[in-house]
Amino acid sequence: MYLSQARATDPSRDTAAKPPTASATPGGTARSRVPATVLALGLVSLVTDASAEMVTAILPLYLMYGLGIGYLQLGALDSLHTGATALFRIGGGYAADRFGHSKAVATGGYALSALTKLAFPAVGSAPAVGALVTVDRIGKGIRTAPRDALITSAVPEADLGRAFGIHRAMDTCGALLGPLIAFAVLLAVPGGYDTAFLVSFCLAAAGVVVIVAFVRRDPHPTPHQRALGLRDRLTALRTPAIRRCTLAAALLGLLTVGDMSFYIGLQHRLDVPAEALPLLPIGTALVFMAAAVPVGVLADRIGRWPLFLCGHLSALAAYLLLWLAPFTGWPATALTILLYGLFYAATDGVLMAHIAPLLPRTARTTGLAVVQTAQSLARAGGALAFGAVAAFGGPATAFAVFGCGCAAAIAVARLIHRPGKDI
Repeated sequence: MYLSQARATDPSRDTAAKPPTASATPGGTARSRVPATVLALGLVSLVTDASAEMVTAILPLYLMYGLGIGYLQLGALDSLHTGATALFRIGGGYAADRFGHSKAVATGGYALSALTKLAFPAVGSAPAVGALVTVDRIGKGIRTAPRDALITSAVPEADLGRAFGIHRAMDTCGALLGPLIAFAVLLAVPGGYDTAFLVSFCLAAAGVVVIVAFVRRDPHPTPHQRALGLRDRLTALRTPAIRRCTLAAALLGLLTVGDMSFYIGLQHRLDVPAEALPLLPIGTALVFMAAAVPVGVLADRIGRWPLFLCGHLSALAAYLLLWLAPFTGWPATALTILLYGLFYAATDGVLMAHIAPLLPRTARTTGLAVVQTAQSLARAGGALAFGAVAAFGGPATAFAVFGCGCAAAIAVARLIHRPGKDI
């Protein structure tokens, strides 16, 4: 009921729903150019991710083999790393909707993460480092929904999959460059961890400069937008389509293995040398970066929700490979990494491209944050559950449980959310 009223009284929704004029291609198909806002936000994410991955690239190896922690502790840390952003996503989304300043809120999140890099050399204890990592993740939580809202408002609805694919490809390029930059810094300055942290800060600061200078400001909010409180905006999201999509995404997230546990489990199950562990995320990032744009274009053509479910089928295939381990070594590793990279390419930006057009303009950023929060909390729970099962039954048992659970979750998600039929 509220949604119908919001549509009737909020003229900005109708305006936002009309895509910009697209230029015709020689083949006669309308195709708009990639807006500068999308490219600028992609560059921001590229340098920010490079900064973050300089610090975290070898974290699983250090935790597992340097500190000697087990699967249960690793799962707990994986859960904290995944879920630390969750509580701040809705706050960031609501602030962006309430004041009509998605760019300002996103900039604040990027700046907060940048400052943590400058503080790393000043701390010398594990709890202090953990606190800085938590603050960095808070910054990520604040900025994510406003950033995705800026992308959504910058492109026609028909091109959202492509736009998010381009952004995620640039973001992943940064994740690839980060470990390489860290390696180069430490090679040039042996033991120069403070230097690496300084370079990391400079990259993150450059991202803040780019978003301030090159991302256009939000349209001035209407009095109607400013008048709505958090409860009003959440009420506007209570439609069958949005509820079912959020529930399905959370269910699938609950049956998703955390990254650190996935790579450690892969290394154990497929007999990969421990020294090669830092290469596994790089392999995933390469596949993700190469596939993000074509997968996004494909999602625009065949439907984003079906492709999102296909992405989880790719993760399911990877889990089954690690459960059964019919063959090991580098061939099995390459196939598993390929499947895992395709999983990310078909799910990360595709879900946001699917849900964004379903959201009312007055609650779009809040709605994106709600979906991201539900998925993030579910994945945090899944990471913790995988660590517990692996600690008591071994990684093979854990992958078997999650493989069967993921298959069931895909079937249920297909039933409970059917785009175009949720009314």
